Amino acid sequence: MRYFIAFIVVTFGVFSASAQELNCQVSVITDARLEVTSVEKEILDQLKQTIYDMMNSTQWTKDKFKVEERINCNIQLQIKQIPSSGNFEGSMQVQSSRPAFNSSYNTTVFNFQDDNIQFAYSRNAVLVYAPNQYRDNLTSILAFYAYFIIGMDYDGFSLKGGSPYFAEAQQIVSNAQSSSGMGWKSSEQGKRNRFYLVDNVLHQLFEPLRECNYEYHRNGVDILYDDKVKGRKAMYEALNKLTKVVSARPNSVNLLNFVQAKKDELKNLYADADVKEKNDVVNLLKRIDPANASQYQEILN
Repeated sequence: MRYFIAFIVVTFGVFSASAQELNCQVSVITDARLEVTSVEKEILDQLKQTIYDMMNSTQWTKDKFKVEERINCNIQLQIKQIPSSGNFEGSMQVQSSRPAFNSSYNTTVFNFQDDNIQFAYSRNAVLVYAPNQYRDNLTSILAFYAYFIIGMDYDGFSLKGGSPYFAEAQQIVSNAQSSSGMGWKSSEQGKRNRFYLVDNVLHQLFEPLRECNYEYHRNGVDILYDDKVKGRKAMYEALNKLTKVVSARPNSVNLLNFVQAKKDELKNLYADADVKEKNDVVNLLKRIDPANASQYQEILN
């Protein structure tokens, strides 16, 4: 199982025969205001299958996964504009989850909307990722998120276990610097793009966030079935580490993305907690993400 795989990777550096790592569901939707021809609809239907094939058939790591151990993730591609034949623009919602130990419960690990999606795609085109090469924008975007998902997943099973996969994602960003596609550069406004996602996660200032990811899941989520109170306490202590990131990089995309992904989970988890526990976690979340304080206030209801 993946707990064992993570232990092997960290402790011994042994890699076994490879198998596919992702169980990725894909949907492609068009903006309600966008007029789509029958030919374009056919191409988009084919695009959905092509993305599915790339994400689920590519060998992303050297580790061996059983079918039931594959990382569950979802990609929703929303096409907002078709500026010319074969060219598409829109957004992409990328989400991944992992199971809680000894339970059927799944916790959201990563949930991000990328609003910088631009790519060309033609009928019967095949997307093939080649390491250290930039072939086209869509292939690079998908490969980036494959590695980022894997990195986040491994970080949740072993402390900073996702580093090799974040490094792969960073290399994809580097290879795409000379392209005209958006989302790859540090100079873009907002700092909510692929460049900053991976640059931040590998920066020393964000080590408390990676520690939080590991401790929240391994010491918290994974023991909820056996001891809910102890698990909840560990999750709170893990989230408290994020205050160090707030001090150094407030409102950073990685920080806000993590706590927003956990909002509903915490609301459900603290439903039967006492008033002090609820107040403590709400005050902490408001300190981490003050702009969304009203959302966290719902935990008290």
